[in-house]
Amino acid sequence: MNSSTPEFADTLRIYGNLSLLEMAPVLLAAGEIYLGKSTVAHGSVMALWGKSSDLASLDSAGQADIATNSETQALRASVAHPDLRFIFTVAECPYRILARRSAGIGRLADLRGKRVGTQLESSAAYFLDSMLHTAGLTADDVISVPFMAKTEAPLTLIPEAIKSGKLDAVALWEPQVQRARLAIGNDAIEFRDPAVYTEKFNLCTTQANLEHPPLRSRIVAFVRALIAAAQRLKHEPEVGWRLVAQAAGLDIGTVSSAWPYLSYPGTLATDLLDIFEKQEVWIAKVQGRAPRSRDALAGLIDDSVLREALAI
Repeated sequence: MNSSTPEFADTLRIYGNLSLLEMAPVLLAAGEIYLGKSTVAHGSVMALWGKSSDLASLDSAGQADIATNSETQALRASVAHPDLRFIFTVAECPYRILARRSAGIGRLADLRGKRVGTQLESSAAYFLDSMLHTAGLTADDVISVPFMAKTEAPLTLIPEAIKSGKLDAVALWEPQVQRARLAIGNDAIEFRDPAVYTEKFNLCTTQANLEHPPLRSRIVAFVRALIAAAQRLKHEPEVGWRLVAQAAGLDIGTVSSAWPYLSYPGTLATDLLDIFEKQEVWIAKVQGRAPRSRDALAGLIDDSVLREALAI
């Protein structure tokens, strides 16, 4: 399937993780602002090449024109697909570690030897490792307990796992951390540092798509719609609450209580390259390869779509 397939010839195909609050601008732009035809499906940046993710939680089928992911997953994909291009930052979110005081945790260093729920090979695992380093620990100093949607240990089990004592802490994205906090109430203590890790949830495409004039014009128009969506969400957050609650199967209360931890900048983050350079070391270690150079990583970022969208 490609852009010339008749039934998709003028339809913009968008993929992303529909369980995330980060998707709010995408859902709003596609549903109410973008004037062209579009489809939004669950998946990852791997759909840009008609492939499914190696993570069960992002399993998908079909071909994407544009797709969203945290910078960690997109960087993982770009190793095999260096034609990936980061063109817009949809959302930003400083992750949190949520722990039980009753497990003897009063400071970050107390996580040594504790059971921490997270998702391996993800932005959450990178975040956990980075935060532990600030306390003189490494990921090897805690017991990482893996959770992932569409597996035998789905993320929906997180609240009960920490409430029952099967977990001492969780290091994940929203609204999973908020769900855990609501489950344990006053027993909760949290650790976060936006300077150590703030997720950049990005819109990506391929160089080939950008070089296809009709498709590029649709992508530019959608980025323009995303900018408008980000502005609207600042004044009407309840619109975003409803959209992500419906897409993710969450209740409005959970979504609205986690909402303040996210922001929707409506632009392309200017610090992406610095973030890529730091994460690349961790990703390369996980993948058992040498880190790519800063110049190679810089080639993954393309701000021309944003500039065109702003010029319209």
